[in-house]
Amino acid sequence: MKRIKCTLSYDGTDFSGYQKQPNKRTVQGEIERVLQTIHKGKVVTIHASGRTDTNVHAYGQVIHFDTSLSIPEEKWSKALNALLPNDVFIRDSKQVEESFHARYDTVGKEYRYRIQHLGERDLFKRKYALFFPYSLNIELMNQAASTLIGTHDFSSFCASNTDVINKVRTIDTISLCEDQDELVFTFRGNGFLYNMVRIIVGTLLEVGQERLKPEEVKEILEACDRRKAGKTAPGHGLYLWEVFY
Repeated sequence: MKRIKCTLSYDGTDFSGYQKQPNKRTVQGEIERVLQTIHKGKVVTIHASGRTDTNVHAYGQVIHFDTSLSIPEEKWSKALNALLPNDVFIRDSKQVEESFHARYDTVGKEYRYRIQHLGERDLFKRKYALFFPYSLNIELMNQAASTLIGTHDFSSFCASNTDVINKVRTIDTISLCEDQDELVFTFRGNGFLYNMVRIIVGTLLEVGQERLKPEEVKEILEACDRRKAGKTAPGHGLYLWEVFY
């Protein structure tokens, strides 16, 4: 058996998230369907660096799977792309050691969140960036973001229905970059809780509108109470950008 690692991109618009679910279209389901075809009916399970939710996109998701076929490592991307739908694309494929695991070997991830906040609404960005036509104080947002950098208990910024017990994570970087009519948030850290990035974005938007003060974000963090933080930003503005090993 050989273990193949793939880096892939997908448009999350028409998926019910990454993880396979009964009677729903998912990224995992589409890839495993294609692998089963390539393997003449044999079920092949893929393992990813993590899940993404409904409407969430990925530029650099990573998966692995085991195969007994003798297809050269660099040909796997071509073989998969020939059968995959046009909203999933395998960017790279290579053989790795049998000990490699796409999920458990990760040392960090980068997420990006896109907001269109200047000018009139761009119809063609409606599925790929949150339209937010309100004035934002970027300086205050940066001040608030700086209070979240480091190792903390992020319970206040985690969906209340998660079953994860340890909610301590490390954020290395939060940056805000204005790009034409968009504001792009970039998050880098050793791991992220369920809805963590989207809740932080929702909270920082309240700071940007001067509904919250930057120092209040620190108080929200220390409260370890999801009810204290802002709304969860919609999924369609979020991208799993890169996974680090």
